[in-house]
Amino acid sequence: MKRSHKLFGASLLALAIGGCAVTSDPIERSVSEQRAKSDLQNMYKDQEPLSGPLTLHQAMARAVKYNLEGRLKIMEEALAKRQLDLASFDMLPRMALDAGYAGRNNVSASSSQSVRTGTQSLEPSTSQDRDRNVADLTMVWNVLDFGVSYINAKQQGDQRLIVQERRRKVINTIVQDVRSAYWRAVAAERLLSQIDSLMARVDTARNNSQSMSDQRIGDPVQALGYQRSLIEATRQLQEQRRALSLAKTELSTLINLPMGTDLKLATPDDYQIPQLKVGMASLEHEALASRPELREQDYQTRISTAETRKAMLRLLPGLEFSAGGHYDSNSFLVNNRWADYGAKVTWNLFNVISAPAAIDVAKAGEEVAKARRQAMSIAVLAQLYVANANYQEALNQFKTNQQLSQIDGQILEQLRNRHQAAGIGELDLIQGELITLQADLRRDLSYADLRNAYGQIFASAGLDPLPDQVQSTQVQSIATALANREAAWASGDITVPVVNAPAK
Repeated sequence: MKRSHKLFGASLLALAIGGCAVTSDPIERSVSEQRAKSDLQNMYKDQEPLSGPLTLHQAMARAVKYNLEGRLKIMEEALAKRQLDLASFDMLPRMALDAGYAGRNNVSASSSQSVRTGTQSLEPSTSQDRDRNVADLTMVWNVLDFGVSYINAKQQGDQRLIVQERRRKVINTIVQDVRSAYWRAVAAERLLSQIDSLMARVDTARNNSQSMSDQRIGDPVQALGYQRSLIEATRQLQEQRRALSLAKTELSTLINLPMGTDLKLATPDDYQIPQLKVGMASLEHEALASRPELREQDYQTRISTAETRKAMLRLLPGLEFSAGGHYDSNSFLVNNRWADYGAKVTWNLFNVISAPAAIDVAKAGEEVAKARRQAMSIAVLAQLYVANANYQEALNQFKTNQQLSQIDGQILEQLRNRHQAAGIGELDLIQGELITLQADLRRDLSYADLRNAYGQIFASAGLDPLPDQVQSTQVQSIATALANREAAWASGDITVPVVNAPAK
């Protein structure tokens, strides 16, 4: 019998040890392929198709609606809301329900012994059935825990508002990135066809020169120098094409279009110069009041203040109320259903010792939050003035590049006339066209920088590109709201409320 018990014990031990040995199997290739297929389907799912050339505000609207990073922030905001709802339940009383079956293999019996003589004074007896059913429903409410849970819920509410501010910042960043990529993509749309045409002409001139060299026509040194100049022109064109060709890819990524989509842009005919009609004093005020980073610090300060209140609350004794209903099927009980209730005061005396240190830490957290907000306020104002300086510099650079482009265009017209009159050769004309093309590229890229710098001023001021309410979630409706907000800024109106009032 003992041998069988030992074998049984050894088997249980081996089973327990084997259960603790956890192994991880590698993910099979088929699982990864299925996941990749699912990701590709979901990344571009339920998107409105492109219809016609894409405008700037349509691109911004698609980025706001479909950009994956923006979607992530929306999900984080929804998660924060659910966490707030969950924290609110902590303020409710604790209620526990127990029900079950209790039994034993023998009778629960006892006897009494005299403390004076040490002799048994009562024969063994029982007052409990061997098998019985029990059930309890108990509610406990602690006033101190309620106060702490209430403050925790308020802090969770502030955390949700922080997530909203971070989402505002992400939307502002996405809109700015789209603005920059869009105008560089417009430059690519204007110039890539010219670059490709000129590269084809350069290749033709190189082939003709190579044929003449192979036939030993003309001076070999002059022919090689001519070919070298053409190759250098090709290299410059390739560099320019490379700088422009990635702009549309970047824009497609920002607005979450499938890679390889034939993206057509609404290219404006002129170069409208945006004028800043808002005073720096108004922008300073808006920046300090509306920047998401500063509002986030405001909420962090409130959270730190709440920590101080919680530390002070823990100094107080806790008043606890309890009530419950019970059932026991024990046949020896006179009343097998009963209710009880009570009240008691609990006080952890060690909290009195540790509370001053906890309060000091909480107050230090408040001071750190205030100091961080003040330092960030200075940084925000610096960003605003840097953005304004960049705008003024970009404006001057664009005007200069525009003048150079106009002059180079006039020079190219003269070179074409001379080439038609056989006054200059093909190489001179190609070099003139290359210089003009480079001037046009500098003009268009400087215009893209100008539009980006103009938008960065309002982003630095913390102005939301979208109003709080949009008529619908359709791309065109969002684009219209974006265009109206930007038109209001262009006219100098920045009084539109950009953020909701903080929750009390």
